[in-house]
Amino acid sequence: MHPQAMLLTESSPTPSAAAPGSLQGILQQVFGYGQFRGLQGDIVQHVSSGGDALVLMPTGGGKSLCYQVPAIARHRAGQGVTLVVSPLIALMHDQVGALEEAGVHAAFLNSTLDGDDTRRVERELLSGRLVLLYAAPERILTPRFLGMLDSLHERGLFSLLAIDEAHCVSQWGHDFREEYLALSSLHERYASVPRLALTATADAHTRADIIERLKLQDARQFVASFDRPNIRYTIVEKDNARQQLLRFLRDEHDGDAGIVYCQSRRKVEETAEWLVQQGIHALPYHAGLDADLRRRHQDRFLREDGLVMVATIAFGMGIDKPDVRFVAHLDLPKNIEGYYQETGRAGRDGEAADAWMAYGLADVVNQRRMIDEGEAEEDFKRLQRAKLDALLALAEAHDCRRVRLLGYFGEAYHQPVHCGNCDNCLQPPETWDATEAARMALSCIYRFQQHSGLSFGAGHLIDVLRGKSTDKTRQHGHESLSTFGVGGTISEAQWRGVLRQLIALGYLRSEGEYNTLVLTPTSRAVLRGDVPLLLRVPSLPVAKASRSGRTVRDGRSASAAASREAAAEPLDDDAQDRLARLKAWRAELAREHNLPAYVVFHDATLKQMARQCPATLDELAGISGVGAKKLEAYGRELLRVLAS
Repeated sequence: MHPQAMLLTESSPTPSAAAPGSLQGILQQVFGYGQFRGLQGDIVQHVSSGGDALVLMPTGGGKSLCYQVPAIARHRAGQGVTLVVSPLIALMHDQVGALEEAGVHAAFLNSTLDGDDTRRVERELLSGRLVLLYAAPERILTPRFLGMLDSLHERGLFSLLAIDEAHCVSQWGHDFREEYLALSSLHERYASVPRLALTATADAHTRADIIERLKLQDARQFVASFDRPNIRYTIVEKDNARQQLLRFLRDEHDGDAGIVYCQSRRKVEETAEWLVQQGIHALPYHAGLDADLRRRHQDRFLREDGLVMVATIAFGMGIDKPDVRFVAHLDLPKNIEGYYQETGRAGRDGEAADAWMAYGLADVVNQRRMIDEGEAEEDFKRLQRAKLDALLALAEAHDCRRVRLLGYFGEAYHQPVHCGNCDNCLQPPETWDATEAARMALSCIYRFQQHSGLSFGAGHLIDVLRGKSTDKTRQHGHESLSTFGVGGTISEAQWRGVLRQLIALGYLRSEGEYNTLVLTPTSRAVLRGDVPLLLRVPSLPVAKASRSGRTVRDGRSASAAASREAAAEPLDDDAQDRLARLKAWRAELAREHNLPAYVVFHDATLKQMARQCPATLDELAGISGVGAKKLEAYGRELLRVLAS
């Protein structure tokens, strides 16, 4: 089992003051956090000492501190600039803004800068005054940029290379980017510069590829727990997915910020428009929209409360918004890595959040077809099918989702039976033996072939099995088949579950433009009854649980709630008033600085202020998330707001 990595939240306790120049002192004085969490301390010590490292840590687990603290320490020791490789403009802007707010000189080079600003940043880089510089790989590998790095390196001012989103280098990963492949040349060119590669998701294939392609064979590996105990996982069978989504939003997340993922650009726009018609404050985001419109929508999502972003997976990487309360999928992702990273964008603040997905037979068919019709080599297709199979197994599971999810990444859950915070644990599903039903379905498809040599889609097959007379059944003479009506006691939803599972397991295949179903070489084992098939009974939506029993206010498990430090006792009326004043003050300051509000202070920091109501600067310094620079810049104003 991997070591348990706890999230670094703003509610971290603050011990006695550490030496300002120490790594602990930097964490406390600059970022306002009392202690490192999980593997952070070991990683920071190793990297600060000049060691190479590969870090796997979940979204929201505090990866950025693993290179920011060493960057500050090494810069103070005269070792120069840390270069952070990132493909994400949003992350660059947010992290540079947050670092500058904390008193750390940082900058980015990307396409949003004009010529004058670019030259200004380049001068700061060459002077060695910058602590961190963020840039995309395609810019870093230009002759002009490499020339600047050469100059820094010759003067001993190239301190550290941090490669974020390192899974992008792997052809087996869920977000391969060709420009990452050339990053290995940096190690050849600057062999003495320590390197830190970081990612939130990497299975065994992807991890091996990162090590090989970035030449990190001698790097120390740090693998944190992939568990996100504050996220509740729910997967439902599609039955009018839009209405299911609307019920989920209204019942569970009215007024909350969240992300809804769809597979196609058209579906993104149609879903966003429909949600607006239903009174939900929603915006679309996909790569086909005008770049300026995408930027405006992203900025609004970061800065406004309660917005729902409907998006393709082009949206979300590098989004540090901590109060995303849900991530919903209206279409099946390609694999568990993608699902895990996308759902991980919820609940970065450690508060309760939801990962909700609706999927159905068409999702399975479409994903299989995209793999089969792709232009990749057969070895790559074979691995992609295996990854899809693992995701389908998660979706069809009737045991604990979290146990299966963590098991995919090679991690054993610390509670071996159930997590108490997924739909299957909160409301264990009924199951039924679908072995005979599967035999009926395959037999019926065989009869189609015998009767007319034609194949048909799932809808017609189910009509024949249930004995439903239609123009099509009459036209093709299928009402005379021995299989007509043999499955009349099985609901349509159950039949779709049977077909979905048969396709997922490879006992059926979907072909052609009309997704007709045909037998496979492995179908015979099911027809003989050699393969048992135990399936979920289609269930109603999970009802919100009461305060009593094994779940808490919103259906989360009591054990999961207890594990979150953020789950403090509710604020009283006076504290609520103080919190409202603090948020209004923060919003005004964020507008003045053109930053998202959470970059100024996270909600958890404001809640701690509201609860404790510090009356002096020393007391305010004890609030987690209040570093020395912010205390100096905002301390007296905060005390005034709290006392008003």
